[in-house]
Amino acid sequence: MFDIARNDTPRINGEITARTCRLIGPDGNQLGLFGIMDAQRYADQQGLDLVEIAPNAEPPVCRVMDYGKYRYEQAIKDKQARKRQTRVEVKEMKFRPKIDVGDYETKKGHVMRFLKKGARVKITIMFRGREMAHPEQGLAVLERLQEDLKPYATVEQQPKMEGRNMHMLVAPIKGAFDKKPDAEDTTPKNA
Repeated sequence: MFDIARNDTPRINGEITARTCRLIGPDGNQLGLFGIMDAQRYADQQGLDLVEIAPNAEPPVCRVMDYGKYRYEQAIKDKQARKRQTRVEVKEMKFRPKIDVGDYETKKGHVMRFLKKGARVKITIMFRGREMAHPEQGLAVLERLQEDLKPYATVEQQPKMEGRNMHMLVAPIKGAFDKKPDAEDTTPKNA
């Protein structure tokens, strides 16, 4: 016998508990103050539903409309909004404190590719065994990478030690990769 509050859907027809309401017609014009029974009778004559659109107003505002059509249009709008929504990915690239130049360049290229696609990148330095005694080596790798990525990415989270790993989070700069081809095109091709 509990009345479950439904915040997501408005009350319609017989669910409306108020005695009077301010009625809005199917064309959007205000019709004035009506008793709920009279408003329901008016909606039935039109072959439409009585929908409470502002339950907290004094008196509540009800509208005469085709509720099924309204719900269908809302579902279409919600679907379109989800299509336009962009999801930001967080990729991860793992480095070691004693990384070689070739491996560093390869992994930096992967980070650049992720940034170019618009993803944020979490860079992790993994320490093993005695490497834990020299966290400054890992920090040097992160600072070097930060300097190399400066034109393309900003650091969202500064290097931070967590257990045996050191993390840093970088995010792409909007339009940074669009400018790069223009700079290359300015060089003479016959040189």
